[in-house]
Amino acid sequence: MRRSVFFLLLGIVTVVALSPVEAVSSCERKWKDRPELNISPCSVLAPWWFKCRVCDDIDMDGINDCDDKCLGTPMNAAVDEFGCPTDSDNDGVFDGIDQCPETPEGAKVDAKGCPSDTDGDGVLNGIDKCAKTPKGAKVDKKGCPIDSDGDGVFDGIDKCPDTPSDLAVDEMGCPVPISEFETQFINTGVISTSKINFESNKNELLSESYKVIDEIGAVLVNWPDALIEIRGHTDSQGSADYNQKLSETRAAAVRAHLVSTYPQMDTANLTVKGFGETKPIAANDTKEGRAQNRRVEFCVLNKEELKKEIEQKGYKKR
Repeated sequence: MRRSVFFLLLGIVTVVALSPVEAVSSCERKWKDRPELNISPCSVLAPWWFKCRVCDDIDMDGINDCDDKCLGTPMNAAVDEFGCPTDSDNDGVFDGIDQCPETPEGAKVDAKGCPSDTDGDGVLNGIDKCAKTPKGAKVDKKGCPIDSDGDGVFDGIDKCPDTPSDLAVDEMGCPVPISEFETQFINTGVISTSKINFESNKNELLSESYKVIDEIGAVLVNWPDALIEIRGHTDSQGSADYNQKLSETRAAAVRAHLVSTYPQMDTANLTVKGFGETKPIAANDTKEGRAQNRRVEFCVLNKEELKKEIEQKGYKKR
């Protein structure tokens, strides 16, 4: 009797101690050893001793482990009849998890399967070949901005989309009006100013004069073929001979500053001439009149020839 009880307890301990792997192996052996049964161990018709852990659904994808070809499918992923997860839009995020299931091919997506568009141009990252398009710019299918008139300002930002190709434009894509000095240059062929001032009775430029000369220089560099005569004028105070020489040296001082500031200028196109007090434009008996007469002029010597090159007045050339 004691021996019977001992062996009974030993059998119970042995059954309880069987590991899942041993149970599965035992189940698989039974299934393979009894092909005549033609019954899946997961079938409701299988006898109780034929059912074992191999019939579980460890990854809970709805396909039992007997038939599941892709054990370990992520939770919530949709699977095919073999238990393998599907990815309809091929973005690397499985159906069921993918919250953007129709992502275009090639687009980069986040963990939820949704694409992004960093520059907001309507072309998704991964497809966008120009990923830093400025906001508001129109783009092509590749996400690259379009510049229909070739002025350097993209369509969508360009407020003047049909700008002629030879005109300079501002940041909005609109032609830049020429300066007052360039207007004089184009319309009259002469830039005349009394804002270029010198030390009294000297040819040394005052500091406030440099800005004016530089503005005029910026005009002249746009016309490299222009032949410019820099003309000096004085008021009638002092002797005529003194004023003549003073006007010449002042004109030369202006030329020297232009040449040093704009080395791209052809120095052969810049000449100087002094007229002293001989060509007043106001009365010399008033302070205001004398100030007007002390002036510097930039005269175009080949105005007619240059006019042939001017296609449109009023706007700065590119």
